Amino acid sequence: MGGAFVAAAVLARVGSRIGLPTIPLFILAGMLLGPHTPGYVLLEDPHELEMLSALGLVLLLFYLGLEFHMDDLRTGGRRMAVAGSLYLVLNVGAGLVFGLAVGWGTSEALVLAGVLGISSSAIVTKILVDLGRIGNPETRPILGIIVVEDIFLALYLAALQPVISGSEDVGGTAWQIAKAFGFLLVLALAARFGIKIIGRLFATRDDELLTISFLGAAVLVAGIAERFGVADAIAAFMVGLILGNTGSGDRIRELVHPLRDAFAAIFFFGFGLSIDPGDLPSVVWPVVIAVAITVVMNVAAGVVTSRVYGFGPRPTANVATTLLARGEFALILATMAAAAGLDGRLSPFIAGYVLVLAVVAPLVAGRSHWLARVLPGGRAEVAAERAQRGERRKHEPTAPTDSGRT
Repeated sequence: MGGAFVAAAVLARVGSRIGLPTIPLFILAGMLLGPHTPGYVLLEDPHELEMLSALGLVLLLFYLGLEFHMDDLRTGGRRMAVAGSLYLVLNVGAGLVFGLAVGWGTSEALVLAGVLGISSSAIVTKILVDLGRIGNPETRPILGIIVVEDIFLALYLAALQPVISGSEDVGGTAWQIAKAFGFLLVLALAARFGIKIIGRLFATRDDELLTISFLGAAVLVAGIAERFGVADAIAAFMVGLILGNTGSGDRIRELVHPLRDAFAAIFFFGFGLSIDPGDLPSVVWPVVIAVAITVVMNVAAGVVTSRVYGFGPRPTANVATTLLARGEFALILATMAAAAGLDGRLSPFIAGYVLVLAVVAPLVAGRSHWLARVLPGGRAEVAAERAQRGERRKHEPTAPTDSGRT
């Protein structure tokens, strides 16, 4: 664990000097010190960091929930559902078509639909934090789409497992979906009606007690969620949503920062450990095609979302590029596919696809203004911004002159 922290810190420091985002550098650190590359091996078994990686994901989504206010759900719930559903239709639909076109099998196509269709909540959150966009107006729709994706994820996993394993137990599948939906409903009711009661339970002036309390709540509820077939990420998000709207919300945001940053680094480092670069050449072209499809579909989804919310070119570009990354969910699907004995090309494909987007997405998101220029109305928006800057310069006070010489 110490080696993972130090390796991540060293590479991140080097990368910051040349303007690279931290996410791909943390992943690179895991690849270089993992069992699949030459040289020193820090960990032979990537599963040794599995619990710490899970904690990193939980804390990232918990923080995301803290930033998502109940008023956003009450006032924008319908638009959030529409934007999230349209995003899923475009991306999951494109993933299914791609999976069928590749010809690896029907079960494999269903897996690829999820791989190409669902964004990485962890990477999206980290991008928003790193770029300082948490307070931007387009961040609310981005978070809303992630919520819709995670709800879809809970139902999708419950339905996919018996399909790819060859089970014909329709009743068992229905029961899994019902359990997942019921657990999400309980969390939603707690968020809607239990804020005051929960706020009293967490009311304390002692930072140590408050830290132990919110950390215990987030991890415990995430663990229980897994028992019900719900992604731990969405459960952690819901706990953050609830606690962020209590009287202790502001203090919790401050206290969770160092925990979030530390264990998020371990999450991405652990992701890097699982990637075997030697498997990637065999699936280069499917990866390239899938990445191109994902970029096109995300731009289309960004435009659709912006139409729903009435955004201009710059927020549209931010939505499209921020949601581009794929990550932890794709890795879960790769594990499920391997356990079910599906096509052996799935695992290296998913690893390569996720790695490329994990590296590309933060870089592209930081330069989203380039995309904004080519979107409809983008040039006019840039011209207006330049004009505004020019007007501000005209009204700025000029430097004092040497009146003695004149």
